[in-house]
Amino acid sequence: MPPPSDIVKVAIEWPGANAQLIEIDQVGTCIKLVILLIYWSLSGSEQFALRYADGPQLYITEQSRGEIKNGTILRLAISPARAARQLLERIQSHGIDARLEALKELAKLSADPTFATEFINMEGIGTLARLVESVIKSFKSFEPCFFGEMLAFTLTAFLELMDHGIVSWDLLSLSFIKQIAGYVNQPMVDVSILQRSLAILESMVLNSHSLYHRVAQEITVGQLIGHLQVSNQEIQTYAIALINALFLKAPEDRRQEMASTLAQKHLRSIILNHVIRGNRPIKAEMAHQLYVLQVLTFNLLEERMMTKMDPNDQAQRDIIFELRRIAFDGENDPTGTEKRKAMHTKDYKMLGFTVISASNSHSDFNFSREDKHECPFGRCAIELTRMLCEILQVGELPNEGCNDYHPMFFTHDRAWEEFFCVCIQLLNKTWKEMRATAEDFNKVMQVVREQITRALAMKPSSLDQLKSKLRGLNYSEILRLRQSERMSQDDFQSPPIIELRERIQPEILELIKQQRLNRLCEGSCFRKLGNRRRQEKFWFCRLSLNHKVLHYGDLDESPQGEVPFELLSDKIPVSDIKSVVTGKDCPHMKEKSALKQNKEVLELAFSVLYDPDETLNFVAPNKYEYCIWTDGLCALLGREMGSDLTRSDLDTLISMEMKLRLLDLENITIPEAPPPVPKEPSSYNFTYNYS
Repeated sequence: MPPPSDIVKVAIEWPGANAQLIEIDQVGTCIKLVILLIYWSLSGSEQFALRYADGPQLYITEQSRGEIKNGTILRLAISPARAARQLLERIQSHGIDARLEALKELAKLSADPTFATEFINMEGIGTLARLVESVIKSFKSFEPCFFGEMLAFTLTAFLELMDHGIVSWDLLSLSFIKQIAGYVNQPMVDVSILQRSLAILESMVLNSHSLYHRVAQEITVGQLIGHLQVSNQEIQTYAIALINALFLKAPEDRRQEMASTLAQKHLRSIILNHVIRGNRPIKAEMAHQLYVLQVLTFNLLEERMMTKMDPNDQAQRDIIFELRRIAFDGENDPTGTEKRKAMHTKDYKMLGFTVISASNSHSDFNFSREDKHECPFGRCAIELTRMLCEILQVGELPNEGCNDYHPMFFTHDRAWEEFFCVCIQLLNKTWKEMRATAEDFNKVMQVVREQITRALAMKPSSLDQLKSKLRGLNYSEILRLRQSERMSQDDFQSPPIIELRERIQPEILELIKQQRLNRLCEGSCFRKLGNRRRQEKFWFCRLSLNHKVLHYGDLDESPQGEVPFELLSDKIPVSDIKSVVTGKDCPHMKEKSALKQNKEVLELAFSVLYDPDETLNFVAPNKYEYCIWTDGLCALLGREMGSDLTRSDLDTLISMEMKLRLLDLENITIPEAPPPVPKEPSSYNFTYNYS
């Protein structure tokens, strides 16, 4: 008879003694009672608690004991309250070496929410803040390396404790803020201190409206830009993150002013030369921060995007007609000026922002005006502006999990206007190639949208490279690509081919299923979404080779390659999995902040629901991994694989298999119906002469 599911066998260690194997009833037995059953003679059981021996080594509480798995190694340790009290006394002691060791241990334990609660309840945050405020006066006589190490551990512990969200950031004093800002403003400061100071300031700005104003007074953009010119990409990432936080939380009337200051300080060119074109590959977090900066910069255009032109404003009308004059090579029609103004006033009301300054630098900025094939400039400019805003998501909040920045937008001070000019010329060129009339307007815009999105997907590094990509995507090429893509769907429509396809499909689906399961066996790394992205936390999940168990566990850093099963401490039997849910149905997506409620994050979220009423929550790093995992989990449960990737792979593989099987029938017309069966012979008395 198998043991009850609530009983788990674990090993419990104690320093200097042999580990003991015991059984824990996760429902009936209290953790305190478990400690009393331990074979070591220890008095005062309330002074002890159980912790995991591997991984983050978190304390086990009554609430978390249900997460203990069979075969887990636990360690008997002093209780969180006792540990917090001892560390608090040691970091206030006069012994410098003892204080340093205490701060090292505190920095490690502060990531545990149980310990953090106890330490904060003992006014630990205030103690650390006072330590930071007085640390220069107290230890200025010590070696710089010693001082830097002590301060780094203090700031690390402070940041970890505040990250739990137990206390408000508003409780911090002005002197503490000035102290942290001082570390950022110093020209020469230890890298670890600078990293943590930047992270603390970013968290202040993001978590408190009042602290935003205080930080903005203490930190100047020029000082932050100086940190972008170092060789350490971690420091660069933290600096851009703080700039983004200040940008994001700034009042609307301050954002344009801040953007002007960043432009004057040459932020764009510094990022281009020292980050994007640096000698190091761009890491995922840096790519995310560049994407956020790109989004926030383009969002400055939202107000102009939503502003209607006042047809009675002569200055605005003059700008529009000057732009039109440039576009059409200065052609004039003195007799029809008023009529033309009246005709285009309605369209120009919606032209929220123009490119008059950029267009002056483009000598080839002109439109076709030949009879019925005239390209309607006003209407095209309006629709193209709307299209580019949709493609680049102007006005939307940055997506927490997106790294989709475009290097070319950092190559020009007026990147949007230049991009618009490139695209408006593309539109005019495509209009001519299609010999379009006014009735073809929507068709032309569809082609132009496809040209732009295909070119952006190639990640051009400059606007010149974008132009080159677009030249290769002319109207003829778009037709060819469409035809090629359509052939995989429309080539084989006769009944015999359809029947062959239906026979092949189960084999291909089984092939796709095996590929998905093999990928799950290799495993994937997932990032834990938190309030502070720079201190990234990762976890890894993979399927056992016999497809019976999901193994997962926390990692200190993103792995390079496959993670052994031995390092993954937790597991879920596949037989316990009840279902897989996605998107808004996921428990971890139901109560998220506005930033995380982004559509793209929802599209990458999925959860495994398993007995008894437990969940394992995922946010895939990209759409491909999302499809792989949701398909693989559905295959494990015997359900249909319904992802977009499965449909695409199925179409591709079936098309390839069909073409291979029909290779000998090339240029032969396959009849719609099988040939008729011949009439029966008059006699079956056939004679064969084998001699």
